[in-house]
Amino acid sequence: MSQPLPPILLVDDEKNMRLSLSAMLADDGYAVEAVESAEQGEQLIEKREFLMLITDAHLGGISGYELLARVRRRRPELPMLMITAYATPKLAAEAIKAGASDYLPKPFAPEELLLHVSRCAERHRLLMENAALREKVTSNYSLESIIGESPKMREQRDLIKTIAPTNASVLILGESGTGKELIAGALHSLSARAKKSYVRINCAAIAETLLESELFGHEKGAFTGAIKQKLGRVEEADGGTIFLDEIGDMSRSLQAKLLRFLEDGSFTRVGGNDELRVNVRLLAATNRDIIQAIRDNHFREDLYHRLNVVQFRPPPLRERGQDVCLLAEHFLRQFCGSLGKPVMTLAKPAAAKLLSHHWPGNVRELRNVIERAVILAPGPQVQPLHLPDFELETKLRKGDAPVGAVPDSLDEALSDFEKQLILAALERNHFSVNKTAERLKVTRHALRYRMQRLNISTDASPDGDTDVLEK
Repeated sequence: MSQPLPPILLVDDEKNMRLSLSAMLADDGYAVEAVESAEQGEQLIEKREFLMLITDAHLGGISGYELLARVRRRRPELPMLMITAYATPKLAAEAIKAGASDYLPKPFAPEELLLHVSRCAERHRLLMENAALREKVTSNYSLESIIGESPKMREQRDLIKTIAPTNASVLILGESGTGKELIAGALHSLSARAKKSYVRINCAAIAETLLESELFGHEKGAFTGAIKQKLGRVEEADGGTIFLDEIGDMSRSLQAKLLRFLEDGSFTRVGGNDELRVNVRLLAATNRDIIQAIRDNHFREDLYHRLNVVQFRPPPLRERGQDVCLLAEHFLRQFCGSLGKPVMTLAKPAAAKLLSHHWPGNVRELRNVIERAVILAPGPQVQPLHLPDFELETKLRKGDAPVGAVPDSLDEALSDFEKQLILAALERNHFSVNKTAERLKVTRHALRYRMQRLNISTDASPDGDTDVLEK
């Protein structure tokens, strides 16, 4: 159900006119607040929201023209209609210059006034719908949507809160599925531009020949098929934020134009000659090795430095420890709700299986795994059998250690390898400590000691063996 419209403010010093216009508007379903002077109208505008202002040109005190000028300075977005008994071109021009969106000469038919009001009502509804949609989009990218309590994720959230209020350009580097888009959205939602447009472009999803037109727009006849002028996404984002995802796939020629745009917000549409300018904050992301791309002459070094005012590097999921379980539980609640199932929990063996996986697809892969588990599991718990065996996924990046993930010491490297080896063996042996010890050719006592040292906790099962879950 749509929200009721705010009232119309009517200013006229003739009582009969106020009464007749108020009755006419009320009969058509509009609420009206009628006053006899510009001074009273000004006071009400300071206190309340109105759909529009309708005023007579000649009032007892301050004129209608002066009222329009004052209201325009304080409430430039408020539509205003001037009613005048002297409909000369000069007076009409003065009314428009003072701030009126239109004027209506006396005498006028009721339908003429109602047409003006209905246009303002439709405009108000569209603005409210746009605001609601913008709020919905922005809420999906709130800081709270970035889930994780690992030290690296805490650092990311703290950095977002620090950088968001500024206009600094941001470069987000990381593997696919690590949440680069969430970081960009959170930066916008926490900025002073949050109520303005947030425009996203995936540079890899648009053909190279069309990307410039998509970004900066084109003039009619600029190329075959350009049958009319098209505004670019940078114009759509004016006053707000634009996020260029996969910017590493952008051609060098377009990179040069983007570099110029970043200097002062100026650009030229494809096929045009006029230099245009907008006020836009630019965020960019790529999953490519940007330094190698610069060395290979695929990415401009000057553009990198211009974008890299602030850099975010969201960690891959395999480096986030218990965040895997936090995210899994979040997705469980999400998918149980969307599929109409009671909220499930994650069984400890299933959690251990998730923790032992390398996650080459990062959070996006985990989300798909949990969606599959919710569909397959009858409830109330997700068990290891409801999860994939990860055989194919494990082959994707086996032995591929990411830059920045190199252990600080040999002891740390050996401990990490030992931990992954034990977790993988536990998974293969269905989390039976006895069978795992046999498989690894160590005593049960020795395996328990190593698990305790590596922070792999055990919980005794009814048959005397153990289920495992990493702390």
